[in-house]
Amino acid sequence: MKALFDNVCQEMSELTTKRYSTSFSLGISFLHKDLQKPIYSIYGFVRFADEIVDTFHGYDKEKLLADFKVQTYEAIAAGISLNPILNSFQWVVNKYNIPMELIDTFLDSMEMDLQKQTYDQGKYETYILGSAEVVGLMCLKVFVEGDQQSYDDLKPYAMKLGAAFQKINFLRDLKADYQELGRTYFPGINLSEFNSAIKKEIEADIALDFQKGYEGILLLPRKARFGVYMAYKYYFKLFNKIKQTPAENVLNERIRIPNYRKMRILLTSYVRHNLNLL
Repeated sequence: MKALFDNVCQEMSELTTKRYSTSFSLGISFLHKDLQKPIYSIYGFVRFADEIVDTFHGYDKEKLLADFKVQTYEAIAAGISLNPILNSFQWVVNKYNIPMELIDTFLDSMEMDLQKQTYDQGKYETYILGSAEVVGLMCLKVFVEGDQQSYDDLKPYAMKLGAAFQKINFLRDLKADYQELGRTYFPGINLSEFNSAIKKEIEADIALDFQKGYEGILLLPRKARFGVYMAYKYYFKLFNKIKQTPAENVLNERIRIPNYRKMRILLTSYVRHNLNLL
């Protein structure tokens, strides 16, 4: 039966999420059960595309991404794919009417990562839009469960929260992106001159995105609110840890939140959510 095949594919998307990201897995596990499979399916798709451009060294990344892109569109049009990750993704796209323009924009940003480059302001904003903001919008389509008015109202908040998460990833992965992948995402910055003043300027920009994103969390449907809040709290802790870390250390190491700290975030967030103290 097709339902059995779909369930197996969705389980593969869930496994992919859990193997690649404990923080996002934790957040998804606190969404209402109706929302979990669709969000796992989106994450699996995004993760596989990102893996092509970030880790498949020694392979023809351009060809792999082009094939992945063709298979994605074919899966959505046909309503099926023998690639479990793409079969899960086409299911959520078709079920929740995720606009194709969001998928196009995301894949365009992945193509940008095929080339080593330094980003100017325009490219930076384009990349943030495709790699993070539209992913937030894909998830938002699931969270509102077909309520177009809610989607339109929450859209700017979801974009800002996605942007904040991505910019923190850029700071966290500064060393790997620059030294291993030859990328410098932050515009107008020479990383050989990276210092506390430049770092504070970036952090101020992220803080504004975070504030707008948090305002949107409070407006989310209850079925989605706690799971998104969990992801927000994790990234907020990571952001604070980065802010407390000297610029030279940020450039030379990957800042992490230990698992025991993640569990503490979970417990305190759960209490605040149940007491309506978000």
